[in-house]
Amino acid sequence: MNTTEQQFLSELDAKLWNAADRLRNNLDAANYKHIVLGLIFLKYVSDAFEEHQRKLLSRFKDENHEYYLPPEDFEDDEEYQEALAEELEDLDYYREQNVFWVPREARWQTLREKAALPTGTVLWQDERGQDVKLRSVSWLVDNALDEIEKANSKLKGILPRISQYQLDNEKLIGLINSFSDTSFSNPEYKGEKLHLQSKDILGHVYEYFLGQFALAEGKQGGQYYTPKSIVTLIVEMLEPYKGRVYDPAMGSGGFFVSSDKFIENHAEEQHYDPTEQKKQISVYGQESNPTTWRLAAMNMAIRGIDFNFGKKNADTFLDDQHPDLRADYVMANPPFNMKEWWHAKLEGDVRWQYGEPPKNNANFAWLQHMLHHLAPGGSMALLLANGSMSSDQSGEGDIRERLVEADLVECMVALPGQLFTNTQIPACIWFLTKDKANGLVLDERKRDRRSETLFIDARNLGYMKDRVLRDFSNEDIRTITDAFHQWQKGECYEDKAGFCYSASLDDIRKHGHVLTPGRYVGAPEQEDDGEQFAEKMERLNSELRDQFEESERLKRAIQRSLWSLGYEC
Repeated sequence: MNTTEQQFLSELDAKLWNAADRLRNNLDAANYKHIVLGLIFLKYVSDAFEEHQRKLLSRFKDENHEYYLPPEDFEDDEEYQEALAEELEDLDYYREQNVFWVPREARWQTLREKAALPTGTVLWQDERGQDVKLRSVSWLVDNALDEIEKANSKLKGILPRISQYQLDNEKLIGLINSFSDTSFSNPEYKGEKLHLQSKDILGHVYEYFLGQFALAEGKQGGQYYTPKSIVTLIVEMLEPYKGRVYDPAMGSGGFFVSSDKFIENHAEEQHYDPTEQKKQISVYGQESNPTTWRLAAMNMAIRGIDFNFGKKNADTFLDDQHPDLRADYVMANPPFNMKEWWHAKLEGDVRWQYGEPPKNNANFAWLQHMLHHLAPGGSMALLLANGSMSSDQSGEGDIRERLVEADLVECMVALPGQLFTNTQIPACIWFLTKDKANGLVLDERKRDRRSETLFIDARNLGYMKDRVLRDFSNEDIRTITDAFHQWQKGECYEDKAGFCYSASLDDIRKHGHVLTPGRYVGAPEQEDDGEQFAEKMERLNSELRDQFEESERLKRAIQRSLWSLGYEC
């Protein structure tokens, strides 16, 4: 995006968030999240529907198009306009283009107009000819969500309902008007027409709101939101161009969204059709929390991403929704050091190929579950607590040794602290692959990497985006990604002290199969300033003595000032 588009989205974020944040006086973040995201979803599906209607209408009037409706086939213009309107309500035109069908009662214009009417006003008649009256604005929104679910089986059971939160009409009307006052289709900013589609804008708003809600909810919010820069880093390193992508702890689906964006960018760079390129990707996910499972499905629907999240929300270990899946790419940010996960049914599970995980820590259960679902030529990335790289407790060291000896570990990345909203636990990224020889995927860009592992220490990268949270810049992401890809290809790669090191299997054995990057990359090289060591020590000692003397002088001056004011020291 150019600077103007970024400024437009930044101001839009602030405007809509301020409108939504007014609800905080009545509801906590965990609840008003559903109201706001539900309205964003309604706005999106309605905008996308109306946008497609405009395209259809132009095709109906284009004599060179297969959908053309000749005006001369009708008695007069009134009959012709009625025919056009009727044709626009044909469901098949929308389903063939993967556009959600939005019934009249659920369209945004209907919602905005009807919300302003007095309670008790007759809105329309139902299928039995009975009057349907306005009960409340919350009911009106829920009715719209009901109608969309009825018309789109893919959305059945995933859209939120808001009547339970008992929000007064005026606050909801204000929120509806805030969304209505913003042009999501053909937007302009300071007189300049922007090249942003409604899907891009609403998708951006949805993602922004997820991040803000995660911050507002603190630890609880981290269950469904992984920082955007970390997700981007993993996707850029794995490069999921085509195939099956799986996330067994998907939260709100951030990895899938970033994969979708990555494919779009890649298609543009290679001059491919992004729509055709996306058809080569299929996404699979699982999530145990029912609310988060719905958020993810809504997130995919807003982006137009086809998805398979199983029949229901379910525990990944006890109720695997994709038992036969073998994915080309697996990416996940599961809860760190999860204690309450074990069940007797998991004893001797086929997934524990490299050793049964500790019953009080699920780190290596997640890792082996992902490996189990990885295709023979597949690659995976997993965010885990730093302890996973060195712990020997409860057999974790033995599992890690077997993984290394099986030559599955491709790269380890140590991350800086303060990256996550929900935990201060230091984290790392495990990159594993079943095809270091590069013989199965036949990717000409990669080389034979057997018996080699890349270690990257990124703890000194990033910047403080506020007082408590750290983030990666685009340049930081590029630095890490370039090192990884150069190493994979064998082009222009060099070990860099303090940052990256390509270790042999023997190197790792010497360190007892501990995978902490700091052990391998060493300390960064210090610049030689030309000053001899002895001279530097003498200079530094002299400076320290001067500072002590200055400190004592200031202390005496402060004491004298206090005595003159009558204070005891």
